[in-house]
Amino acid sequence: MVEAKSGRLSVGLAAAGATRVAYAQLRRRPPVEPRMWRRTNYAGRGVELYGGLAAAAGAATAVAAARGLALRTRLAAVGAALAAGACGAYDDQHGSPGERGFGAHLAALRERRFTSGAVKLLGIGAAGLAAGALLKSHPADQLLAGVVIAGSAHAVNLLDVRPGRAAKAVIAVGAPGLLRRGPAALLAAAPVGAAAAVLRDDVSERTMLGDAGAHALGAALGAAVAVADGRTGLLLHATALVAMAAAGDRISFAERLWKAPGVRHADSWGRVIHPYG
Repeated sequence: MVEAKSGRLSVGLAAAGATRVAYAQLRRRPPVEPRMWRRTNYAGRGVELYGGLAAAAGAATAVAAARGLALRTRLAAVGAALAAGACGAYDDQHGSPGERGFGAHLAALRERRFTSGAVKLLGIGAAGLAAGALLKSHPADQLLAGVVIAGSAHAVNLLDVRPGRAAKAVIAVGAPGLLRRGPAALLAAAPVGAAAAVLRDDVSERTMLGDAGAHALGAALGAAVAVADGRTGLLLHATALVAMAAAGDRISFAERLWKAPGVRHADSWGRVIHPYG
C-alpha cells in the first residue's frame, strides 16, 4: 500500500515538475512568434497559452516515465494526451471565434467545410478510439473507452471559459481516482499534477490552458477513467459525456450552475475580481 501511494505521488510530482520546467522554457523561448500564443480573456485582459502547452507536455512526460504501467496502457495514455493536445493547439492557432461548439463543427462537416474544429473532432475522436483499442480487449469496451477519452477531452475544454475553472475540474474529478490501486491511479495522478502546477498562474490570469491544455488533460483523465471502468462504468461515463457535448455552451456559461452555493466559491477561488464580471 505504501508503495502504491509512493507511485501515485511520484507520478503527480513528476507531472507538476515537468509542467513547471516546460512552462518556464516556453515563456523564455516561445515557439514561433509570441503574439501567436496570446489571447484576450473574458475580462478583456491579455493572457498567454503557454500554461496549456506545458501542462500537456508535463502530463504526457509523467505517464511516459511512470513505473508500473503496461506498454499498451502507457502508449494509449501518452498517445491520447499528445494527439488531443496537438489538435487543440491547431485550433488555438487557426480556430474561428464564430464557429465554436460541437454542433457548429458538425454543421460545418455537413456543409463539407473542414474547419479547425473539425480537425479536433475527427483527430481527437480517432485518437480516443485508438487508445480504447489498446486499453480494452472487447470491441464494445474499446468503443466505449474511446468515447470516454474523447468525451473527457471535450468536456474539460467546455469549462475553459473562466480562469482556473478547467484546471480545478481536472483536479476535482481526478483526485478520487488517486484512491484507487493499480494503473488507473497512476494515470490519474499525471493530469492532476499538471493541472495543479499551472493553477495559480491560470487563476491569476497570467496564462490559460487553451484548447491544447484542456484537451490534453481531459484525454489523459479520460484514459485513467477508461482503465478503471468495467463495461457498465464505461457506458455511464460515455452517456454523461455525450450529454455534456450535446449541451455544449449551456454548460460553459450556465449562470445557475456556476453561481450555486458551494460551486461559486470553489469556482471563484483565487480568481482576480473584476468589477464587470
